Amino acid sequence: MATPPSEPQPIAEVARELGISDSQVEPYGRDKAKIRLQALTEATGEPGKLILVSAITPTPAGEGKTTTSIGLAQGLRKIGKKSVLALRQPSMGPVFGRKGGATGGGACRLTPSDQINLQFTGDFHAITAAHNLLAAAIDNRLHFGDTALDPGRVLWKRALDMNDRALRKIIIGLGGPGQGGIPRESGFDITAASEVMAILCLADSPEDLRARLDRILIGYTTDGKPIHAGAMRVTGALAAILKDALLPNLVQSREGTPAFVHGGPFANIAHGCNSVLATRMALAFGDYAVTEAGFAFDLGAEKFFDIKCRSANLNPSAIVIVATIRALKMHGGSALDALTTPDPKAVERGLDNLAAHLDAAQNFAKPTLVAINQFGTDTPEELQVVHDFCTARGVACSTANLFANGGAGAIDLAEKVVAATSGPLTPLTTLYPLEWSIEKKIERIATAIYGADGVSFLPQAEAKIKKARKLGLGKLPVCMAKTQDSLSDNPKLRGRPKGFTLTVRDLEIAAGAGFVVALTGEIVRMPGLPERPAGERIDVDEHGEIVGLS
Repeated sequence: MATPPSEPQPIAEVARELGISDSQVEPYGRDKAKIRLQALTEATGEPGKLILVSAITPTPAGEGKTTTSIGLAQGLRKIGKKSVLALRQPSMGPVFGRKGGATGGGACRLTPSDQINLQFTGDFHAITAAHNLLAAAIDNRLHFGDTALDPGRVLWKRALDMNDRALRKIIIGLGGPGQGGIPRESGFDITAASEVMAILCLADSPEDLRARLDRILIGYTTDGKPIHAGAMRVTGALAAILKDALLPNLVQSREGTPAFVHGGPFANIAHGCNSVLATRMALAFGDYAVTEAGFAFDLGAEKFFDIKCRSANLNPSAIVIVATIRALKMHGGSALDALTTPDPKAVERGLDNLAAHLDAAQNFAKPTLVAINQFGTDTPEELQVVHDFCTARGVACSTANLFANGGAGAIDLAEKVVAATSGPLTPLTTLYPLEWSIEKKIERIATAIYGADGVSFLPQAEAKIKKARKLGLGKLPVCMAKTQDSLSDNPKLRGRPKGFTLTVRDLEIAAGAGFVVALTGEIVRMPGLPERPAGERIDVDEHGEIVGLS
């Protein structure tokens, strides 16, 4: 591949080098663009190999899954391979909340980073607007009495791309007739958890998008009959709002590696993968398409296989699981404020968590590698502990100094990925058949991926499962909503918890997206801000540059 440019290339040139014709590029300034879907039909040649990057259970700050994905793609280019990224868009909730930006770090960062983290091309705003137009149409119908929908059985909430715990449960419609409509309980989900987000990410065409919007279950009549979004007669307007948002976004990394960045469902409360269309673009125009799913393997990767790949007929060639020394020390019992203190024994104790994710990956029968995202505080002794463990398991392992060295720090990882994918592509393996009952699917995920002894279904969840079955939706895949801080549903249980029962307290039907959501533990679909949110560090300096957005 060509030597990486010292300055970002014009995005039209990035598209041109991929083989995308100018007629399919809709520039958003000099450094980002929308790519029309017609580009997929113009692509020639065989699709590339799909590489899935996931991770072990993270520390609160994350383990650099996106950084590793970018570094791997850059490393593949360093060894002469045509690689393309397919990544999720950041939500402004975490950007202003606990984690800050989500465009990679150091020498493995997307550009224009600040714009991607904030407004980007307006996709999240379009999803929010479409979601809330449907909500407004529902309340308008209730106001005029032009629907059989029971006000007390409306399922559709409102959405906002911001962490705001005060909006989880609210009363709307106050003010009486002629003012506020019909008072009722409702709430907000963060946009990343909106079913519209999931629909956009799983749709493979404008027609599929519209059909999925029509199928959204918005509530029930007084006698329990389902009512779908199509009955509100605004799904055409929703599709119009989402027309441009459906088109994948093209940007590049600091080393000039092309990146389709599109869609951003969270993995702890949604399905955790970028859009199907962006992944297909990366496969169509690259020999290696590097994508990610997470938070960790238990959440993102399981859903990647069982929801996204099954729905879109995708088939990865290999899995890369990202680990860090600091996360392994945390799982080995080290306090969060001691993770930079050398402690090979704590690393060794924390290997149980890595082992759990490697065991989970075996269910999908793909070549699996471990990438250690190296930090400056890691010692050779600590790194050797992980390498020795992987050697004993027969798993390829690479230490990647990505933050400092970019693609050059991922050459060994890239070579190992190429070697792992040199053989024939194995068939797609999923964790469960769709014909199983919802309960059995959840039990399979809980026992095979989380390591639970079993599952307890609370009465509300049992009633919702029965309702889904009655509506003919029992064969949908399951999207688990679970804490990202533990393999269990208890965020305080680090390492590899054992002897626990997973509790499913509720179930939501996402008929448009094509899955049911099982809510476990205390997980919520509208996060809150931490005591000292990242937004307190962000400002605009005297030169008009954004500062503090890491």
